[in-house]
This record gives sequence, C-alpha cells and structure tokens, in this order.
Amino acid sequence: MSEQQAALLLRKQLNDLNKNPVQGFSAGLIDDDDIFKWEVLIIGTQDTLYEGGFFKAHLIFPKEYPHRPPKMKFITDIWHPNVDKNGDVCISILHEPGEDKYGYERASERWVPVHTVETILLSVISMLADPNDESPANVDAAKDWREDYHGEFKRKVQRCVRKSQETAFD
Repeated sequence: MSEQQAALLLRKQLNDLNKNPVQGFSAGLIDDDDIFKWEVLIIGTQDTLYEGGFFKAHLIFPKEYPHRPPKMKFITDIWHPNVDKNGDVCISILHEPGEDKYGYERASERWVPVHTVETILLSVISMLADPNDESPANVDAAKDWREDYHGEFKRKVQRCVRKSQETAFD
C-alpha cells in the first residue's frame, strides 16, 4: 500500500470517529497538515483506578500503515505495567506482525492490518484495567501491581489521575 493510500485510510478512520464518536476516548490530528500524527485523549474508565483521568497520548503512524503498526506514547504521566517510564505503550497489537522471536506472543496477538484507530484505543483502554504484568514495560509498576496493589500502586495511579485532571486541557 502506498503512502497516499495509507493517508486516505487514516483520513477515513478520522472522519468515521468524528461522525460516530466512541465512548472512552477522542482523537484528532496533532497538525492538520499531517495525517500520520494523531493526538488522543483517553478518559479513565469508570470502576478502574484510572477513573476520572484524562490521559493524552500520541499515535504516530508509519507510511506503510496498515501493514505496519503505529507507535503510541502517553504524553500525560501514567503509572502502568505496560507503559514504560517514557510513556511508550507496550501492547501486543502494536508489535510488528509475525512471530515473536522471544516467544511471549503468538502471531495472532500481534499487529494485523484489520486494526483501526478505534480497535487500538479500545485495546489500550482494556489494558489500563487489566495489565499484562508477565511482560511489563515498567517493571516497577508491575512489581507494585503484584505486591502492593491497594497501597503503592493505587497511590501512584491516583497521583497520575489528579495530575491529568489539572493538565488535561492545557
């Protein structure tokens, strides 16, 4: 697929999200002149530790989209086992297609071209509520999740939620 076709597909997905918003997030372009760079706002899901939070992230799409996955990075601080300390999201569906050379994931769990911005963000929202602490991007958060969920993990997440509320609309 050419860069032009990738741009058309992304434009269609953006238009679809604008016409039919999905509960839990909003998405738009960082710069109206670059369809490959999106900003998203994930709203913390009710009945999770992230409830009430507004977490900004960037989705950067490769020119080979949808044959290759985008990269996702939280701009808002977030404490989570599957988000590294720089904000990079580590979730199976954003990993390059094919077999995992380390054997942690099946090919069917990794990127496939049928994924859309909507399916990516719904997967990330699901990940927030149910992390994979067996393959963490943030080992310290995974340790807190396993060993002190109701104490240290909860405190750090609540701090991130409060901070996100203060900076959400800057």
